[in-house]
Amino acid sequence: QVQLAESGGGLVQAEGSLRVSCVVSRRAGRPYIGWFRQVAGKEREFVAAISWPDNSPWYGDAAKGRFTVALDIAKNTVYLQMNRLKPADAGVYYCAAHRGSGDIASISSYDSWGQGTQVTVSS
Repeated sequence: QVQLAESGGGLVQAEGSLRVSCVVSRRAGRPYIGWFRQVAGKEREFVAAISWPDNSPWYGDAAKGRFTVALDIAKNTVYLQMNRLKPADAGVYYCAAHRGSGDIASISSYDSWGQGTQVTVSS
């Protein structure tokens, strides 16, 4: 069973930067690792994804131009570098393993999730 563990969340001022990490264990050939975020009372929103091992990125609309997703295969880690953060970017950030079929940006395409890491952006 694939396991994912996020870290690196915290409090940052608006227009600041933060990098969150996702360590992936027992990947078992999962082709994509995705990042989603969730605010209380709302559905999880697709942020970004990356293919493994090709390192090809995909971005949701909110992330384009400000966020970068990257893969370090040697460390079994996927990073999400977030720049020019806005209060609207706050939430719990989750990484997830894609099941191998389905839309990369769809929650239903992922079947293994980490516990999440909280990102807070102060205005």
